[in-house]
Amino acid sequence: SETGAEFIKHQVQDAAGWESLMEHVSAKYGRLDIMFANAGTESGDASIEDVPLENWQNLLDINLTGVMLSAQHAVRAMRKNPDGPSGAIILNSSMNAYIPMGNYVTYSTTKGALIAMAKSVAMHCANQSLPIRCNSIHPGVVETEMISDVINGAPDPAAARAQFEGMAPLKRMAHVDEVAALVTYLVSDEAAFISGADYKIDGATTSGMMGV
Repeated sequence: SETGAEFIKHQVQDAAGWESLMEHVSAKYGRLDIMFANAGTESGDASIEDVPLENWQNLLDINLTGVMLSAQHAVRAMRKNPDGPSGAIILNSSMNAYIPMGNYVTYSTTKGALIAMAKSVAMHCANQSLPIRCNSIHPGVVETEMISDVINGAPDPAAARAQFEGMAPLKRMAHVDEVAALVTYLVSDEAAFISGADYKIDGATTSGMMGV
């Protein structure tokens, strides 16, 4: 691509696939500096009374096991960087880690678990004297292409947009570049002393009750 990025199709819950992917990264690039664990879904989720066990397990595999494998293989690869261990890992969670949704029990559970996972990874690396950091981020509603499609496909797009924007006290959705800016900072040298932290980027949605 124009940015020099390489796209590799990969099932995040596939442990053998992670082995192959890391071998490719090592052979082609010689090192791993950043891991942004972004894969996740809420497809097939439901309330605690209604979620099928098969759907629960599938979402756990993608949203939790997939992220664990990404962090596991990242730490192993970052240990082997040619100039010594180094790197930064970001786990992409959600504001729903703090304000769970009743109709999405699996998604909410997995996103909450990522807070503890990031802290555990950070502590492991610190205990091993590895300068490898791990943090989690928790976006609110972000104006992505998917959200735009939902808005534009609604019977009343203006009302749909207002509903999404009204979820945050700041009365708008986050922009993708705002989320990217947070990630860019957390993986930079300027954030070298930040590890095991959870960062909300939700326009104050999880901070309290609106209008009170």
